[in-house]
Amino acid sequence: MSVTLSSTKTRAALRVSARVSGELLLILVMAAAALWVLGRMWSVIWPLIVGLLLTTLTWPVVRYLRRRGWPPALAASVVTVLFLLVAAGVVALIAVPVASQSGELADGVVEGIQQLREWASGPPLNIGDDQLTGAFDSATTRIQDSVGSMVTTVVTGVSTVVNGVVTAVLAVFLMFFMLKDGPRFLPWLARQLPGRLATDVPTVASRGWETLGGFVRSQAYVGLLDAVLIGLGLWIVGVPLVLPLAVLTFVSAFVPIVGALFAGFVAVLIALVSNGLTDALIVLAIIIVVQQLEGNVFQPMIQSRGLGLHAAVVLLAVTLGGSLAGIVGSLLAVPVAALIAVVWNYLREQLSVPRQEPEAAASPSGAGTPS
Repeated sequence: MSVTLSSTKTRAALRVSARVSGELLLILVMAAAALWVLGRMWSVIWPLIVGLLLTTLTWPVVRYLRRRGWPPALAASVVTVLFLLVAAGVVALIAVPVASQSGELADGVVEGIQQLREWASGPPLNIGDDQLTGAFDSATTRIQDSVGSMVTTVVTGVSTVVNGVVTAVLAVFLMFFMLKDGPRFLPWLARQLPGRLATDVPTVASRGWETLGGFVRSQAYVGLLDAVLIGLGLWIVGVPLVLPLAVLTFVSAFVPIVGALFAGFVAVLIALVSNGLTDALIVLAIIIVVQQLEGNVFQPMIQSRGLGLHAAVVLLAVTLGGSLAGIVGSLLAVPVAALIAVVWNYLREQLSVPRQEPEAAASPSGAGTPS
């Protein structure tokens, strides 16, 4: 029997498709407008984000002091001062040696890449890509030529330093106020919002805060363990630049998956250039063992609750964040994806319909009836 399309169902399907397409287009336009506004306000948003991340790290100490009867202002002040002292100590003990060896680290990476390129061009691979060689030489020449424009470099560097100092100062002040008045924020927010928003927005904000705090603290602990173990391994093998590589490993831990690969790649390159192929393979084995311990032991023990994100989602988020906003985007990609997941899960909870329990099977006539 032949089957023909129903004109009524076809028109209905087209109407639904058009309506859904229009709604999705409107949502995308609103998202683009929101991102544009955030971009225009980035000088304020960025210190707020940094202050929020610092608050998630220092809040457990403030919470402990407040539970022991300390006034909020005193607890926040003490923790802020301690944080500044620790940060100053880190700059004095780690950042200065790392900065003094950063040029040597960069030269080692470039030399390691050159050695890999020469090895790939020989047997057994015999990769003789003239275009790749020309592009590499062109890039090297361009970098050497750009060194001559010292005025622009100095101006850009000074501007970057000034912006970094302003951001750091604002972030510290915001961290202090968040530590002092943070618990009063959600009740105040609930009083400012009308109707159901007074319940929904504080609930989502509370869940987002818990998710963000758990992510930042767990990544900091895991990154510290990775840096210590890999740094010890590099020191035992005799690889130079142990301190800069350990610091790079700790910082890279805040970029899941991609950060570990990048830090391990740099460490292996430095070992290859300075100590040879055997030590480079030993360093590679150390990094693989530490990464396996991280994935199977450290994170399950430290991170009590995961972010609820699949590894593929994390990888795509980091890639998208890096392409949109560089290093900052890579650092913020996973927390932003986790917060979006929190909002999505809450919306699903509110829009879901409770499943109806199946009715009890009808009992035989006369059975189970009250007398």
